[in-house]
Amino acid sequence: MRPTPIPAAIAAGVLAGTLLVPAGAAEAAAVPRPTEQTVSDGTTTFTVVTNPRGGATLSYIKDGPVKLLKVRTGKAILAFKDMNANGTLDVWEDWRKSVDERAKSLAQEVTIEQIAGLMLFSSHERNPQDGLTDAQRKYLKEDQLRNVLNAGPNDVEANVTWVNAMQAFAEEQAAAGLPFIPVNFSSDPRSTAAQDSAYNAEGDDISRWPSNIGLAATFSKKTMLDFAKISSAEYRAMGITTALGPQIDLATEPRWLRNDGTFGENVELAKTMAKAYVDGSQNTYDKYGRSTGWGADSINTMIKHWPGDGAGEGGRESHLNAGKYAVYPGDNYAEHTKPFLAAKNATAVMSSYSIAIAGNGKPLTGNRVGSAYDKVKIDGLRNAGYDGVICTDWGVTTGYTDPNSIFGMAWGMEKASVDQRHYAVLKAGVDMYGGNNKKLPVLAAHQMWQDDFEAGKNSIDADTRFRQSGERILRMLMYPGLFENPYLDLAASQKIVASADKVQAGIDGQFDSVVMLKNAHRTIRQASLRQFKNKTVYIPSSIGHGFPSVFSQATVDRVGPTLDADLAKNYFKKVLTDTPVKDSKGNVVDYVMPDLKNVDLVLHAMRSPDNGDNFTGAGRNPDNTYYPLSLQWKPYTATGPNVRKKSIAGDILDDGSQENRSYFGATSKIGNEYDLKALNRTVKAVKQVERRTGKNIPVIVSVKAKSSFIPKEFEKKVDAILVGYSINDRVFIETALGQHNPQGRLPLTSPKNMNAVEKQKEDVGEDMKPYVDSAGHVYKFGYGLNWYGVIGKKHRR
Repeated sequence: MRPTPIPAAIAAGVLAGTLLVPAGAAEAAAVPRPTEQTVSDGTTTFTVVTNPRGGATLSYIKDGPVKLLKVRTGKAILAFKDMNANGTLDVWEDWRKSVDERAKSLAQEVTIEQIAGLMLFSSHERNPQDGLTDAQRKYLKEDQLRNVLNAGPNDVEANVTWVNAMQAFAEEQAAAGLPFIPVNFSSDPRSTAAQDSAYNAEGDDISRWPSNIGLAATFSKKTMLDFAKISSAEYRAMGITTALGPQIDLATEPRWLRNDGTFGENVELAKTMAKAYVDGSQNTYDKYGRSTGWGADSINTMIKHWPGDGAGEGGRESHLNAGKYAVYPGDNYAEHTKPFLAAKNATAVMSSYSIAIAGNGKPLTGNRVGSAYDKVKIDGLRNAGYDGVICTDWGVTTGYTDPNSIFGMAWGMEKASVDQRHYAVLKAGVDMYGGNNKKLPVLAAHQMWQDDFEAGKNSIDADTRFRQSGERILRMLMYPGLFENPYLDLAASQKIVASADKVQAGIDGQFDSVVMLKNAHRTIRQASLRQFKNKTVYIPSSIGHGFPSVFSQATVDRVGPTLDADLAKNYFKKVLTDTPVKDSKGNVVDYVMPDLKNVDLVLHAMRSPDNGDNFTGAGRNPDNTYYPLSLQWKPYTATGPNVRKKSIAGDILDDGSQENRSYFGATSKIGNEYDLKALNRTVKAVKQVERRTGKNIPVIVSVKAKSSFIPKEFEKKVDAILVGYSINDRVFIETALGQHNPQGRLPLTSPKNMNAVEKQKEDVGEDMKPYVDSAGHVYKFGYGLNWYGVIGKKHRR
């Protein structure tokens, strides 16, 4: 339905926010028309306009520069926002038109400086509770930035008031010749149950779910859809309209430090989960579960990291120089792109950091640069038909050797200037700069493009190139309806986020993700909690050492019971833990075990071997030598037959030779070796009690996993093994006590040993020799037990 043109005779009335109805039109009073309501969050007051006949809901600041246009159609009077102060209903202001039409129209009207601002995606904003700051006002006004990364806690009131204040300030900037552009807030994952995830917001005001790899462990498309639908509704209620995810890199290298953010090593599972996440997020659903398209609960997804970053040599992570190279000894690059192509209806894609190196040590694409600079990689996505937003990962226009830089990921472009890096990204075909708050380098890139156009080096002029990106980015803002309704009703948001049904769905998802690897003598079986009320449980304690990072050389130890001892008191008559032994500085250095003679059950948790995280430079020493990342708790020295004595990838040195990043002969650095020490000590003590008393004391181990691990070090010593991927302790305890029949299956193979890890190829999934346990079960991708045996096999009950 096309809008009715506004007669010149009533233009003044339109500008005033009303539509003049001709005298004598008695029927006008019966025509459905918009209604208005004033809403306040205590800081920002705005007007909500409800259009008749299911039309768009509008919100704006009553006394601000944006006014209402009211247009009478044959059936109703409809309200629109005049967002460029011209008194005319322009194509891009007409919410009845398609997003493609509107974005194309507005991209031709906004200024080049506005587009430069749109191409920025802010650095992390961690304190919404501080409200709108001067620094934020500056980048909204002077740099015209409109895409903001919210890395703050899950505090509904703080988020709503901050979002509304920022949207109001952005609205104030609108004027004739400077169209209104709302703010698009984004977030890294913030719904993971365990707080040890590298990307996860603090605060309890949200439903809690397993990490991505845990959702993959459910092997359930429905669970993934449920998560996407629920988390997107919660995000919208906090003003977040873009998820920086899902992370859909294939986890083909078992040591990679970011495997917990992926959907595993199997391409078909990853494709299914990626598409379900995108579909669930970018739609709104009715009460019957039917998609109604984009709506109030929909968010953009920015799938990451094209073309896949899971093949880091030796598992090292590309955030730092240690892992800037992804290697493809299995010639399996194309496989890594498949999850992205399956989910290419995502409105946005984030590029990876790493430089791709073929098995022969040569650049895979012919370019020894990171993905955001690699036109071959970007063209691969565009040539597959993708015309959405492509954004760099954060920090790629900063070099780690730049003055005053603690780190930066301008891999292969370290010697270029900041302006040159921006231009190179633009030339590669990328639209946005992640983590950049300043538009001047973007405008410098515009000038470089224009200079090259005039010199015959570029086929289109700089304005045309900018407006291409501008149109894509504007679509990302229009799909969630931000131009119409950017403000949040605090009371409504508080009812949505962490509502009882959403919280329960998250808990159910956690239970469904638990993988049971071992269950000797049916140690874990269906049971009543009453039978544990007179029992004594022992929960060993552990010590986990942190690692220095680029942010701080200080480290913090993780000490205490391996499961929540206070929580366990709800299930048992008595809970025993260890007594800490401290040194002269008050640091816990060991534990004294209690007497286990009256213990009925041991529940011990182990974190998967901790090599460090994205920002610790794991695998690289300060002297630029290398050491192995390991999937075992005990120290591992890399001297086996499959360890490379010469790395596939390395920097090209000044003399033209290639740096050797081999770690042959070096030893791993695991922060939580004590987890295994505590278990071994416990098992020894339990055996002594059993021999002395004749009791049977089951030992159940829960592995708090982020990636693969080697069970060989402890499997034969324990009765049952559960694996959970960033779930809470309640789920571990209740699963161990027979309250939920495990349904999860391994999304990542558990290797036989480190020789098997060294033999597999970084870019190939499911190519690693799996561990076979004492019952003959093979811990490969897709394996898991329930109460009755191996999942997928028929059992007699």
